[in-house]
Amino acid sequence: MVRLPAYAPMLAQLGTLTSVQGPDWAVEMKWDGVRALAYLEDGAVRLMSRNAKDITIAYPELQLMAGAAGGHAAVIDGEVVAFDETGRPSFEALQPRMHQRNPAVVAELVRTVPVTFMAFDILHLDDVSVVSRPYTERRELLESTLRPGYRWEVPVWFADHAERAFGSSRELGLEGVVCKRMSSPYRPGRRGGEWTKVKNVRAVEVVIGGWKPGSGRRSGTIGSLLIGAYDPHGRLRYVGHVGTGFTQAMLAELQDLLTPLARPGPAFDEQVPREHARDAHWVDPVVVGEVQYAEVTGDGRLRHPSWRGLRPDREPSEASTAEILPHEGTGDAAAG
Repeated sequence: MVRLPAYAPMLAQLGTLTSVQGPDWAVEMKWDGVRALAYLEDGAVRLMSRNAKDITIAYPELQLMAGAAGGHAAVIDGEVVAFDETGRPSFEALQPRMHQRNPAVVAELVRTVPVTFMAFDILHLDDVSVVSRPYTERRELLESTLRPGYRWEVPVWFADHAERAFGSSRELGLEGVVCKRMSSPYRPGRRGGEWTKVKNVRAVEVVIGGWKPGSGRRSGTIGSLLIGAYDPHGRLRYVGHVGTGFTQAMLAELQDLLTPLARPGPAFDEQVPREHARDAHWVDPVVVGEVQYAEVTGDGRLRHPSWRGLRPDREPSEASTAEILPHEGTGDAAAG
């Protein structure tokens, strides 16, 4: 019986199209979902999140993928994606699936918000690790090993067409593209320029450091969140406050999450502007979320941020200013 070793996913560095032009690059669409490593063994599928949490119970419809590898044991890298009514990947639609573990609720969500596993790499097959093989060989192996099925696919990749693929991703309403050097091995747990992501949407992970009470329709609930990200020196920087993009369900869930995390003062390593610190409820910086924003101000604040949802698949330390201010970090310092 093959026992599959544990792997950490390889991560992409934020970049631009100018850095990934030429015949040495493959291009894949970037899926707006949750990264997962699928371990296919003993007739079952075990799903592990990017931060090494077992999320198998949340996505029972993916268990059928166990028979898609022709009896082989395998470790497959991919993204768990939910689609909206127009057929586009929707991070908002995926939100209720990401942290739900109650079997009865999950069963209902499978019916109303089914997910699809978009497989894009293979790390291990039977008793052989294939991470040292180049990207092109791993893709060939993946396509010959995993048969597309009910709730899983092996999306196409493109050679030397980064600009065209990026344009298509924008037309299709996708998050962007990931460009991968064809000769690159798979580097578990590492981030570098061999995988470069180019985004259509400006979105970033942030840590919640506090919240301000709402008024009017939001009286008695959260009005806005005070958010931060870690700089390369490990300091929690204040990057702004977000008060839009919430549903009532999101606000109720955030209230339940944040109330037990109350602390007497801010965890930020810099002063929060007085107008935002006034009446603030401070919390331990352990809850990670994602916001979309228009631009970054000169002092590193996010302009017009809008809440996208919680990221239970991220650790607080992964919320990095290098994603907001790329000059602050390179390589493994970047988040995403």
